[in-house]
Amino acid sequence: MFGMSFLKRGTALAPVSLMAAALSLGGCTVGPDFSPPSWASPASWFSRKQEPPPQPKLSYAVAEPVDPNWWRLFADAQLTALEDRVAAENLDVRVAAIRFAESRAQLASVRSSLFPSLNANASYERQKPSNTGEFAAVPDALGANGAYGNTTGGISGQNISAFDVYQTGFDASWEVDLWGRVRRSVESATANQQAAEEAQRATLLSSLAEVARDYIQLRGAQEQLRIARENLHTAQQSLRLTQQRAAGGVTTDLDVANASAQLRVTAAQIPALEQQEAALINALSLLLGQPPNALRAELAVPKPIPPVPPTVPVGLPSELARRRPDIRQAEAQLHAATADIGVAVADFYPSLTLNGSVGLQSLQFAHVFDLNSRNYGLGPGLTVPLFRGGQLRAQLQLREAQQQEAAINYQKTVLQAWHDVDNALTAYRTEQERRVQLQQAVVENQRAVSLAQSRYQQGVADFLAVLDAERSLLSSQQQLADSTTTVSANLVALYKALGGGWETNLPVQQQTAVK
Repeated sequence: MFGMSFLKRGTALAPVSLMAAALSLGGCTVGPDFSPPSWASPASWFSRKQEPPPQPKLSYAVAEPVDPNWWRLFADAQLTALEDRVAAENLDVRVAAIRFAESRAQLASVRSSLFPSLNANASYERQKPSNTGEFAAVPDALGANGAYGNTTGGISGQNISAFDVYQTGFDASWEVDLWGRVRRSVESATANQQAAEEAQRATLLSSLAEVARDYIQLRGAQEQLRIARENLHTAQQSLRLTQQRAAGGVTTDLDVANASAQLRVTAAQIPALEQQEAALINALSLLLGQPPNALRAELAVPKPIPPVPPTVPVGLPSELARRRPDIRQAEAQLHAATADIGVAVADFYPSLTLNGSVGLQSLQFAHVFDLNSRNYGLGPGLTVPLFRGGQLRAQLQLREAQQQEAAINYQKTVLQAWHDVDNALTAYRTEQERRVQLQQAVVENQRAVSLAQSRYQQGVADFLAVLDAERSLLSSQQQLADSTTTVSANLVALYKALGGGWETNLPVQQQTAVK
């Protein structure tokens, strides 16, 4: 009696002891631990050529914190209003936000593996055993073909009746994370969530820059239209003057033909510029998730090209990795690839699962909830990988190769970031220098036109000198407008390269999501 009692007690304590031992092993985590990669940055953004220039007309970079709302530096209220709508209305940003939500759900799904699974079940089944199957009275194997008349037992008779089975209860299972496979999976999913978050920010940054670039180009196209129409008016005046002089016998029809040709050439530029204006308005409408021409009423009225500020804050080189979402995304992807190696390593080791069930079973519904109908089971399950045909080793090699690829991609992303910033700074500076020269060229060409027209009216010069002067003026004016547009667009490219603009421009619900 004492021995029986001891046996029952030991049997009850055995699962508890096994669980305690499993939990003590649960702190082990195989595979490499991730550490953020180090990267060397240039000592400064500024080279000798990027120091404050002597010309007061040029805007130059300064080592001040980057304004997240950098588009406000253009002091254009309409541009600011468009940028404030990007995060909520741009379809690419909305898709990126949904992908981030998907990554959060994926993380929650993976994290659930850390906890036991518990299921409730209830069933009813009407069963009819085979008359010649395992429940029937069949010959004993010791008597071949029943030669000695022995049977294995079962239910005697030729017709076994059907019966009902009622059962209900609970079952639970839990994989003990002995080697950290589940924890590495959670680590990988967390890093993938971070990568999706940074991808959302990168999409927002690109959309903000694209809106600013298209808006600036729209104002540039409208400025080109203004110049073309002004020159068309000048060409019309020249044509009338030559017609009057030809009628008075002062000049020939050759001057009239040249003046008319100049008028047609100038007029031919206007339709192409109008088409460019319409396309840019539609591009901005698309960026804000609107149908074609939705923004025409508010953008068709010409306005000046947004001017650049006298100084451009660009921050410090050490801040680039924190600001550029593509660098942070590449780092998160490297982290996920490193954690996946730990998952692949853990697959080489045995896995332990604790299973348990408790329930009620009865052949009569009236007795389902009787105490005597109870049943239960509790015990561990151990799975040891013995042979998989090289699958586990190949999986580990795949994860290691993917980590190496992610590391190279991170290095390339950082290097590309430095090139983007350096190229943008150079383009911003050199285009301003070009614009200064074009400004002087326009002034000189305007003077040349005035002198040529005066000399032509006095009969000192022929009309070809007037045509050449007008063509040169039109060309320099168009180049100046294009350069002014490019300078402002280059500033947009610089702030895109610096990674500024997404920090405070997310809607409230998205800011909450990415914290």
